[in-house]
Amino acid sequence: MVAGLRLERVTPDNVDAAIALKVRPEQEPFVSPVVKSLAEAYVHPETAWPRLIFDGEELVGFVMAFFDIRFDPHNPDDRPRSGLWRLNIADGRQGRGYGRFAVESVCEEIRSRGNQSRVTVTWGEGEGGPEEFYLRLGFRRTGETSGDQVVGELELDGETISTTAST
Repeated sequence: MVAGLRLERVTPDNVDAAIALKVRPEQEPFVSPVVKSLAEAYVHPETAWPRLIFDGEELVGFVMAFFDIRFDPHNPDDRPRSGLWRLNIADGRQGRGYGRFAVESVCEEIRSRGNQSRVTVTWGEGEGGPEEFYLRLGFRRTGETSGDQVVGELELDGETISTTAST
């Protein structure tokens, strides 16, 4: 992984580049475009954490975390969750560790907030979907679904995520 990786806030200076970021065409059914994520972050500012992924000066991806959301607020047994809401790595920039860096960064942010012991992610199933990537990082299916998506979780045990993945 390149040492120049960092996350940055979305600003007026970089929002157009963020919106222009595109994943590979076969991945489009599995991840919403950045513009939708930014709209969701705008209407959920208390729970959304959108960030751009830069390698040096190059924008290579987008990640958005969520904090303390109940998947089923009408169920009194449903616990608040924090995790990965969206991950978009630019077409032509995948397989270089950017996705792993983004997930590790979300894990660190959740750890720093100190109120969750797990990181949650959801994904759609199908050819070209992200399931293999998340499973390689150590996420495990919970047996739940959120809408039509699989729910996976990763225990935060103070260590980094699995070292066998790259995206």
